[in-house]
Order: sequence, then C-alpha cells, then structure tokens
Amino acid sequence: MPAATKFFLVNQLMVQIYNSEVEMAQDVAEIAQKYLQHLLQQQNSAAVLLATGNSQLKFLDALIALGGIDWSKITLFHLDEYLGITAEHCASFRHYMQERVHKRIKPKQFHYIEGDALQPLVECDRYTKLLQAQPIDLCCLGVGENGHLAFNDPAVANFQDPYSVKLAKLDTANRQQQVNTGQFPNLETVPQYAFTVTIPMICSARKILCLAPEKRKANIIKQMLQQSISTNCPASILRQQAQATLFLDVDSANLLH
Repeated sequence: MPAATKFFLVNQLMVQIYNSEVEMAQDVAEIAQKYLQHLLQQQNSAAVLLATGNSQLKFLDALIALGGIDWSKITLFHLDEYLGITAEHCASFRHYMQERVHKRIKPKQFHYIEGDALQPLVECDRYTKLLQAQPIDLCCLGVGENGHLAFNDPAVANFQDPYSVKLAKLDTANRQQQVNTGQFPNLETVPQYAFTVTIPMICSARKILCLAPEKRKANIIKQMLQQSISTNCPASILRQQAQATLFLDVDSANLLH
C-alpha cells in the first residue's frame, strides 16, 4: 500500500502528500474501498457523489480495479454538468461517468444531471430531491485551477447557499481550464453555464475525499491552505470540514512551506 510521505492539519482539514499521482490515487482508492466496505456492513445501502476531471481518472480506475465493493447497494450521483449539452457529447460529464464508471460496474442506480433538459430549473429541482432523499455517505472531488469545487467558481460560490443544485455562469478561467485539459477545442465551444451541486450540499457528505494532483494546481493549493477561508478560493471551505481529507502529490504541493 503506497503511503503518504507527509501528513498535517490545516484547521480541521487533513492534508496528505504523496511522491506521485499514481501512489496518491492508489491510496485514496484503498481508503474509499475500505470505507464503503465498512459502511455496507453497517447499513444496506450507500450514496456516493463523484466528480469528473483529470484528477479523478487514476483514482476511479484504481477503485474499480480493487474490487471488493458491492456496487449493487450503492447509488451514484455526479457533481455537475454543462447546460445544453447532450449525454453523447464527448465533453459531457454524463458521458465521462458512463464510460469510466457506469459501464464497468453495476450500481444500484446512477442518477445523472440531464444537461439538455428542456426546463433547466425543473431539472435542478428534480436532482435536488434525489440528492436529499438520503444522506450522502461519500463525496469524491477535485479542486479547479480557480479554486472551484464542482462548478462553484469564486464569483458564484456561496458557503450558505440556499440551494442544493443550481445553474451557474462559468468564469473564463474555468472555461479555459476545460480547453487546456482537452475537453473542448477552444474557448468559444465551452458552454457558458452549467448545473452544479452547491457547496453546502458537498459539505453535507459524511466523508469527503479531495484529490488535487499536478503542478498546474500548485498555486491554488497554496491559496487554499495558506490564505483566508473565503469564496475567493471556494475550496478553502474544506478547512472547516473535519470529515474531509485533501490528497496532493509532490507537484501540487511544491509551493507549500
């Protein structure tokens, strides 16, 4: 089992640093596997909220490869989806989840945000009801280069959000990140709006595993951990969540001191 080389607390947030993204992903997968196994010994079902993005790829692969999880007892959700995009679009998060997760396991159910719903506000309400029907036992997510959690960019993040799911305008830094990571050919093709699970809904999860590898995340990780807790860096709210752990590799942690 790959072990973190460094552990420390920032406020209530546990931070663990690994020698490589591969070691990090493998260890987080084992943590998630053991947690879900233990949970399913105590209760008949579980609800898990998953994220997309490059930070999740190795982790999801490792988690599925480990086996030992009775997925038929687990209901899955995802954190966000572009407005107006079909499930077949190669950049849609439904497509990401279907290809990388759903086709490889048999969950009890996978609830998808319908990005191309004809009535987006009705879709927010529908997904809210699904999320609120049971506690969220586990949330796995990443940190955006602008500090977002899901699509809660700094301009729209609200630590006391009255909504569980909302429509949000994406900022330019967020949209450019989608281009830089190969999701879209250019900025003009990235949708301007998206559905997102809100920060209070994320923080309601009983356990939060946040993965943020790669050198491109180093600046925002420094801000997240060393500046004030504020919506200037939405991910900084995790410092108030004792049930959360932040996992870094040496590249994303290289500006910390």
